[in-house]
Amino acid sequence: MAERGEPGGGGAMSISREQAVAAALVELADTLVVDFDVADFLHTLSARCVELLDVNAAGVMVTDQRGRLRVMATSSERAHLLELFEVESAEGPCVACFDSGQPVSDTDLRVVDPRWASFSQRAGEAGFSAVHAMPMRLRDDVIGVLNLFSVQTGALTAADTFLGQALANVTTIGLLQQRAIHHREVVAEQLQGALNSRVVIEQAKGVLFERLNVDMHEGFEVLRTYARRTNRRLTDVARDVINDRLDTAGLLPSG
Repeated sequence: MAERGEPGGGGAMSISREQAVAAALVELADTLVVDFDVADFLHTLSARCVELLDVNAAGVMVTDQRGRLRVMATSSERAHLLELFEVESAEGPCVACFDSGQPVSDTDLRVVDPRWASFSQRAGEAGFSAVHAMPMRLRDDVIGVLNLFSVQTGALTAADTFLGQALANVTTIGLLQQRAIHHREVVAEQLQGALNSRVVIEQAKGVLFERLNVDMHEGFEVLRTYARRTNRRLTDVARDVINDRLDTAGLLPSG
């Protein structure tokens, strides 16, 4: 899913926003099955946030087995690089949101907040002027953060804030489905598996960049489209690309 060029853009919609929200929730709920593809699930969430909310990019961070934040999914490469910087520097609204368990927004990154001055500079260089972070939390258990980026300054509307948090909550339920909350080690194992899958996917994107001359975001869409077309798991397709078990040219749609 490409990043929006303008907030609220995309042209006229053939369905109402209410219908689009309902469709997104159904799509996300449809992944709540045994052994669902976590990587694909989180990428679906980030893409739907850009479609449904007045933001230009979205990303998801989750915790690994040591309780450290890791970037799991983003709707664009610019957001991906910015989130990596935020995690590596342990600085920014998203990190503050995870630490506090409460929503954190910076509605004008041009006015540098001393708590995350370096992040503000990087965000500006990436073209973003505001960021909104929403906790992925079940009771007191915070397992990650949903991050929303905008090229324009300003707060989210009350409706977008409510919907954004609702999507974060749905994501939390998806990650913790069929897991008792007191079995943290089981949850940590699932999240670690998702993080390992992300490493494999990133490596496969690099292979496609080298062999097919497609950028990193397009490479992900190539992998995802092929996985869905062949009814395979995204991570398995990526692993086959890395291990030369798939003809990379064959991943591209024919015609």
